[in-house]
Amino acid sequence: MKPDRTCATPYSKPFVLISLSNFFTVSSFGCFFLFPLFVTARGGQEKDIGIIMGSFALSSVLCRPWISDMVDRIGRRRSYGIGTAIMAFTPFLYLFFKGQLDHFYLPLLLVRLFHGIGLAICFTASFTYAADILPEQRLNEGIGMFGATGLIALAVGPLIAELVIKKAGFDHFFLTSAALGIIGFLMQFTLPESFAPSSGQGQGEPFFSILKRKRILTVALIAFLFGFGLAASGGFVAPFAKERGLALASLYYISYSGAAVVTRLFGGRIADRVGEDSVIPYALVLTGGGLLVLILLGGDLILVLSGLMSGCGHGFLFPCLNAFIIRDEPISIRGKITGIFTGGIDGGSFAGSIILGYVGQVLGFQGLFLVAGGALFLGLLIYKKRVSDIG
Repeated sequence: MKPDRTCATPYSKPFVLISLSNFFTVSSFGCFFLFPLFVTARGGQEKDIGIIMGSFALSSVLCRPWISDMVDRIGRRRSYGIGTAIMAFTPFLYLFFKGQLDHFYLPLLLVRLFHGIGLAICFTASFTYAADILPEQRLNEGIGMFGATGLIALAVGPLIAELVIKKAGFDHFFLTSAALGIIGFLMQFTLPESFAPSSGQGQGEPFFSILKRKRILTVALIAFLFGFGLAASGGFVAPFAKERGLALASLYYISYSGAAVVTRLFGGRIADRVGEDSVIPYALVLTGGGLLVLILLGGDLILVLSGLMSGCGHGFLFPCLNAFIIRDEPISIRGKITGIFTGGIDGGSFAGSIILGYVGQVLGFQGLFLVAGGALFLGLLIYKKRVSDIG
């Protein structure tokens, strides 16, 4: 059965089901924002955090053309099922890593690569599924609210992980991540398919041909810089907070996710009314400004302020870029377009993890967040020069 796309409300039963499954799957992933603590506890340094966290994004970037084609070729729900299975059961593999980091560096990288493929499949398939079933006139609102479940999960996951690590250690941390992922995996079995291609359908225009379009390529580049900034949030806030002697790094993620969710609850229809192109510049400034605020980190107040600013920017930026790149495109290539968009973010996350790891090694965490925030302002310059010409 194909969900009814003509329904006036975006909040259909399939939308609620995919959102709940997404919440648990992303919570499982969000736990790993605290994974740098495992790396440092096993003797790792900033560059090791960058390499290990970045390898997660690398696999998703390299596999993105195949993943995007798979979503268009075999359907969204079936692809999402494969992704959630990987996310649910891969955390068990981390239980085998004992001792110092240099004793299991290569096997750990391989597990991270495999884990990253699962998340890439989940993100590409789930956001394509959501776009399929949402009414066109409420696309920004619907994508924003679907993404809000993931943002809440990105606060819940690190908070749970931090408490589990402090109370029970890293083995229970990995088991907790697995348990959350298994719930998401089980919930997706009740979803109807949103797009079941017939014979010969779903192939459409090739991935790289779509990528070469000026509008698509420009949005992908801005998504890349967005992902570069996200690498700083996901990989370096927790160890920076620990270095400054702050007790709860999860305050940042709670503030970040809370601001993003509130932004989507009360501002979800703004971009649908005024257009994505009017909102994106402000979102880039807020996201980048929040990262720059971390240069002043000395207490919990800065953590909260930074999280609120970047979270608010994220709350507008992600759905606006997503709606802008996919609006009016045929359903048979939406998997590839969503793959390009999310792949741009993952590519930036990978590059950011590696580059910022070395920046942090040389300039410290303050220099790291200066570079990360600057990437978002570079995105603003690119937007002003190019996106307005292709809107």
